[in-house]
Amino acid sequence: MTEKINILLVDDHPLVRDGLRARLEAVAHFDVVAEAGGADEALSQARAHQVDLVLMDINMRGTNGIEATALFKQAFPQIAVLILSMHDKLEYVSQAIAAGARGYVLKDAPGKDIVFAIETVMSGGIYYSAALARQLSRPQVHDSFLTTREQQVLQHIAAGQSNKQIARDLDLSVRTVETHRLNIKRKLGIEGQAELIKYAVEHAHGGSA
Repeated sequence: MTEKINILLVDDHPLVRDGLRARLEAVAHFDVVAEAGGADEALSQARAHQVDLVLMDINMRGTNGIEATALFKQAFPQIAVLILSMHDKLEYVSQAIAAGARGYVLKDAPGKDIVFAIETVMSGGIYYSAALARQLSRPQVHDSFLTTREQQVLQHIAAGQSNKQIARDLDLSVRTVETHRLNIKRKLGIEGQAELIKYAVEHAHGGSA
């Protein structure tokens, strides 16, 4: 990837931002166009600059990074958000992805991992640090990412039902079912329909309410 990527750094520690800026701007096609120490400032900077990707910390005074991610996805759906955090708890990862983040990188990851994460996200993929990816590869962890409604949809997919049938059984619109399918695939890192059905058959649990 050689197309210029405009990046907004969001972290309430100036020294951290300085280090990140130096690391990222060593990459020829990365351009750190703005920085922010909190959510409000970040949204303001996004309005003032052409931003392709936000590198977002979680621990910030006031609005945290997960809440800020949700605000960003609402205000700027075209901007990708990549979480860069010291927290390796899967609950943070699941909350971040549910809020709309396209990836989650640990702050102690090598610089090349952060570069690769940005390029992966900007290519339309989802990226997790290796330590997180190992945990996420466990089906029971994947399932914990899903909302109750998404688990219900997964059960119906496992039963071979179409979107129209699922919509009727769950009293939803077909569009809502399609959205749930997309969210399930995004959270589980699944690409195609066949892979989703295979996962549903192997891992969908009965009895979700």
